[in-house]
Amino acid sequence: MEGGKVPPAGSGRHVLLTVDVGNTHSVLALFRGNQVLHTWRLRTERAATADELAMGLCDLLGYRGLSLGAVEGLAIASVVPPLGSVWAEIARMYLHCPSLIVDSATCAGLELDVERPQEVGADRIADGVAVWRLYGAPSVVVDCGTATKVDAIGAGGRYLGGVIAPGIGTASEALFNAAALLARVDLAAPPRALGRTTATQLQAGIVYGSAAMIDGLVDRVRTEMGGAQRVVATGGFAPYVAPVSRTITEVAPQLTMHGLRLIYEFHQAGGGERGE
Repeated sequence: MEGGKVPPAGSGRHVLLTVDVGNTHSVLALFRGNQVLHTWRLRTERAATADELAMGLCDLLGYRGLSLGAVEGLAIASVVPPLGSVWAEIARMYLHCPSLIVDSATCAGLELDVERPQEVGADRIADGVAVWRLYGAPSVVVDCGTATKVDAIGAGGRYLGGVIAPGIGTASEALFNAAALLARVDLAAPPRALGRTTATQLQAGIVYGSAAMIDGLVDRVRTEMGGAQRVVATGGFAPYVAPVSRTITEVAPQLTMHGLRLIYEFHQAGGGERGE
């Protein structure tokens, strides 16, 4: 952890801030205990400085009647490496609170049972911890973001590996950019797969096609991991595909945020990593 110790009770600090920096968007959440108070979804600006992000954070907190001084800790997952350090700098310079950057060395007891643990993304670690601790294992996580990721969490909290495929938005944007006559459509499932207009055919291909890809990958992953009844979906596109998926059992929009909270709490309580 960085930034020093959490101030004592009564100091006016009472919320934990979690930040999930993705390639396209960054999601911020405020927790009091295990309750999500507020969330924000912002465009990821790779060149943003600590000063710029801190001023934006100050405005967001102020709109909710809070100040920077209310934040007692900061947990960070970033797939954009420079921005993880930038948020840690914000904790030091502006929040004056501890920060934790999630990686393969700070995974709260989740065993990364893969050939190169250091390559597992922080968001996938957070998702794995959240599913393991909140839903139980074995389970499968489907994260529908810039990329679609399917991860296997084995019994006892073992990350067994996963799959990375083009994300729903990424794939559809590539299609629209490459085909001059295909106009963008709303992301919604049409009443039937057999479209009778170009728009409904595109919607069917994007939504039903994405769900079919996810179902096929989940089937293969479950077979190779020896079975899992629970399939938890998260990420910005999850609400669009989950209703037409036959394998997704539930949607957890704040799964990554809860994983970051759990990892932070684990380390704040003095928890050691597996094998230490």
